[in-house]
Amino acid sequence: MGFHSLFLSTILISYVSLGTSTLESQNFTSSPNDLKALTGFSSCLKSAIPDWNSSASPDYCTWSGVTCVETRVVFLELGNTKLTGKICESLASLDQIRVLNLSHNFFSGSLPDNLFHLQNLEVMDLSNNYFEGSINTVVCSSFSLLRVVKLSYNSFSSKIPGNMGNCSSLQHLSLDGNDFSGNLPESIFQLQNLKELYVQDNKLSGQLSKGVGKLSNLVELDISYNEFSGILPNIFGSLTRLKFFSAESNRFTGQLPTSLVNSLSLEILILRNNSLNGSINLNCSAMKSLTSISLASNQLLCPSHGSLSNCSRLEAINLAHINSKCEISDDFKNLKFLTQLSLSNSSLHNLSTSLQLLSHLRNLSTLVLTNNFHNEEMPQPQDQNIEFTNLKVFVLGNSQIKGSFPKWLSGCKKLQMLDLSWNHLSGSIPSWIGKFNNLYYLDLSNNSFTGYIPQSLAMVLSLQFSNFSLQEGTHFAFPILTSGKVYLYKKVSSFRPSLLLSYNKLEGPIWPGFGNLKGLHVMDLKHNSLSGPIPWQLLGMTMLEILDLSHNKLSGEIPQSLIQLSFLSSFDASYNQLHGEIPTKGQFLTFPPTSFEGNRGLYRPSSSGFMPSLPDETRAQPHHKKLEIINDFPFWFGALAGFLITIAMCFV
Repeated sequence: MGFHSLFLSTILISYVSLGTSTLESQNFTSSPNDLKALTGFSSCLKSAIPDWNSSASPDYCTWSGVTCVETRVVFLELGNTKLTGKICESLASLDQIRVLNLSHNFFSGSLPDNLFHLQNLEVMDLSNNYFEGSINTVVCSSFSLLRVVKLSYNSFSSKIPGNMGNCSSLQHLSLDGNDFSGNLPESIFQLQNLKELYVQDNKLSGQLSKGVGKLSNLVELDISYNEFSGILPNIFGSLTRLKFFSAESNRFTGQLPTSLVNSLSLEILILRNNSLNGSINLNCSAMKSLTSISLASNQLLCPSHGSLSNCSRLEAINLAHINSKCEISDDFKNLKFLTQLSLSNSSLHNLSTSLQLLSHLRNLSTLVLTNNFHNEEMPQPQDQNIEFTNLKVFVLGNSQIKGSFPKWLSGCKKLQMLDLSWNHLSGSIPSWIGKFNNLYYLDLSNNSFTGYIPQSLAMVLSLQFSNFSLQEGTHFAFPILTSGKVYLYKKVSSFRPSLLLSYNKLEGPIWPGFGNLKGLHVMDLKHNSLSGPIPWQLLGMTMLEILDLSHNKLSGEIPQSLIQLSFLSSFDASYNQLHGEIPTKGQFLTFPPTSFEGNRGLYRPSSSGFMPSLPDETRAQPHHKKLEIINDFPFWFGALAGFLITIAMCFV
């Protein structure tokens, strides 16, 4: 999260800048216990820290990750150093340590009981490891200085310790990404200095306590992806500094609390995937700070006309799948700062008018309208004045929309992701699509497009490289149906670079120029009428993972050059008109016989140790003379004659 990163960075920067001045002014006495503590910690590691050697370098203050003041260890920062092993009790002997960072390593086992009792410890970051078990039930003490505790993304289980309230100085607490169960302990609500609380991705349950309202300094609260139930308590009026609240993917019911929809401070609200009902009665006159809202996948009613017009600062709206008929009305024009909009599965109608209204939003970069406008016609420029100059993501799939490829898209020069799959679009794919130099993901599958694949697609600059910049992520996930599956989209780079043209009526060749697309990961051309050979130049697609050419009219041999595609994990050329020897090296050693079936001329040499992938009657074709038919009399006669001739030559 943005607030989270900023807060943590501020703490660490202040330590670095003030470490020599503030800490040196305090009277620390040197102690051999620090050396013993560090060597004891090192002895429990399965991996060595290169310059940690007390015999070669007894001055432990010069060891990597160690910072001292007057020979006392105050910082131990070994984050992201690939360390493995356990944490020994000896580490708790560093009684002057202020910052302990062992995050993003491979530590396992449980935490020492007295690690939370270090009187001078202010920052503890043990996140992104493999720690397990429960957290010590005796956490902190009455004089604890702990300000930051990060235990996220481990395997801690059981309940959150009931005496977390002892950590009275705590400002940041991250317990997300574990297996904690039960409810939030009431003692947490005593932490008057707490600014950030992250408990998402656990197994917490029960009702959300009204005690949350006591955390008056709270800025961010994330309880998403748990099993909380009941109604949301009406406590947000006392959380006057709260900017971020996420409770998505729980079991909350009832209406939106009055204090929540009137919050003066709230900027980001995420309640996606619950069972909330009633109207979306946002008081935009009061919620002047609101920039992002996600209420998708609930049982809410669409906002009434004019209700969103005062939310002028909104940048992102997700109202997908809220089980009521929605309408894109004139008040959307007032959302001048809107960049991301998802209204999937909202029973929208009148596609032409809707696009015309939305085109007034000049900053719009993400537009997701999947499963709407059923059986309507795709508007063309002569119908309406539609122009999206900043559009980067456009998704309008699974809507059975008729007509041709939308010409108004030609003005979307910044397009990175385009999904028009599962419609009834026909005609040719225009050549100008290759001018989208930022195009990263193209899905036109399950339509009725005809003609050749545009040769210009082989020239898309973004697919010729694997290290290109993409649109930044969103504050919440948009559900997107693509290739027949539903994905949660949070950033374009979550999707592999793909060219998906399957289930159309395309014909003509596969262009050799596709070999230029070094950044492409998925190429799916199945179920078309493509003809000609498989170009050997495809070996240039060095990042390719999936290549599906099945159910076409391709001829010739499978190029041996494709064995150089070292990332290729799935290959299918079945049901074509291919012939010749199937490659038996590289990734082709792993592909099943079904990848080649339905080609009467393909075979595998028996010396490869593979069973032939085709029926006997296919292997008997005249052009299969390389195939060894070991039960045939002429084969044995020839082999015996060759052996005798060889012996005779040896005697000569």
